[in-house]
Amino acid sequence: MKLPLWGSALSATLLVQVVSSFAAAAVPLLGPILMQRWNLPPESIGYVSAAVSLGICWCLACGGPMLDHHGPIRTLQLGLAAICLGLLLLSQPAATLGFVGALVLGLGTAPNNPAGSTMLMRTAPPRHRNLIFSIRQAGVPLGGAIAGVSVAPVVVAQGLTQTLWLVAAIVGLSLLAVQPFRRPLDLERGPANRRWPRMFLSPSALRRSAEVIRSHPLLPLVTGMGISFSIAQASVQAFTATYLVTQHGKGLAEAGYFVAVLLVASTFSRIVLGWLADRWRRGLLLLCLLLLVTSAALILFVWSAAGPPWALYGCVALIGATSLGWNGVYMAELARLAPPARIGDVTSAANLFGFAGSFCGPLVFALIASRTGSFDWPYLLVAGQLAACGVFTLWRRGWR
Repeated sequence: MKLPLWGSALSATLLVQVVSSFAAAAVPLLGPILMQRWNLPPESIGYVSAAVSLGICWCLACGGPMLDHHGPIRTLQLGLAAICLGLLLLSQPAATLGFVGALVLGLGTAPNNPAGSTMLMRTAPPRHRNLIFSIRQAGVPLGGAIAGVSVAPVVVAQGLTQTLWLVAAIVGLSLLAVQPFRRPLDLERGPANRRWPRMFLSPSALRRSAEVIRSHPLLPLVTGMGISFSIAQASVQAFTATYLVTQHGKGLAEAGYFVAVLLVASTFSRIVLGWLADRWRRGLLLLCLLLLVTSAALILFVWSAAGPPWALYGCVALIGATSLGWNGVYMAELARLAPPARIGDVTSAANLFGFAGSFCGPLVFALIASRTGSFDWPYLLVAGQLAACGVFTLWRRGWR
């Protein structure tokens, strides 16, 4: 049976989201082993996460001409190839090569949102748009959950280097798997621009992104919400496993199960929140309320981390449903507010600023953890900035 065009677009983007997220989630899960191998303190995993986010920001700022030139499917394939290279560099014993690998890994994961949003906005039925966007975004925690339950056992059986090579091989196979979708989905692309590699180094990218965000009066406010969420999401993903292992005595495999619960909860919450946004038709208000709930969930996480396992599992599930569950509604709102011809540009620009938060958040988190000797205060500060953003947005909107 032949899929409708939106079904092909969703299938291709969902596959790439799951596989690339699986690869990206393996890095913080392996954080304690990587830091030990590189003779770095445990909190240095935050700098690896920051390097990934820096690569994402770089690609989002300068990758628009690449998307226009190649089309969304070919752009996703180029991203998967970069992920393979990044994983191979991370498998090396030299910390310098590892940080370069993290940067390249970020370059490879960045095209997912602009390329996916371009395809889905063009093909998805409007009455189900939030749900379809959320199903695609659910691939992010689903891939992470698969990593959570599978990476630690493979490391025990095969070792760190072989595990990273195996993940790279899986990414390579997915690159080949999306090739059949290229012909129907890369027909509509922007103007050909063979200078796109040179524009990848353009110093004016940040200025162009700021101009794009001003194309709708609500986009700066929505982008600010995305920055706040991104700080929380990056911090939770980068430090949860290391926090549970180093500060609360959990084993690496047990920490992987907690991360899997975190991400499975996020998978379901993204779909539920997308369905709710379609029914309620108040996506921005839903995002605002989610900021406040996420803040409360992080405070509860710090309070319950030393408690019984059942309480910690429940709290981790709540953290996943909130701090990682917002993306689908957010991406759909960006696409709704963007001028039709600039959906890819708006998505890239907003995600650029969001990943700037993903870059700065783990950096500041690691610095505060190093100064205080505890992960508790950084988590509480992340919760505080979420609450401040939620209160400001409610006050700013009124609610209208």
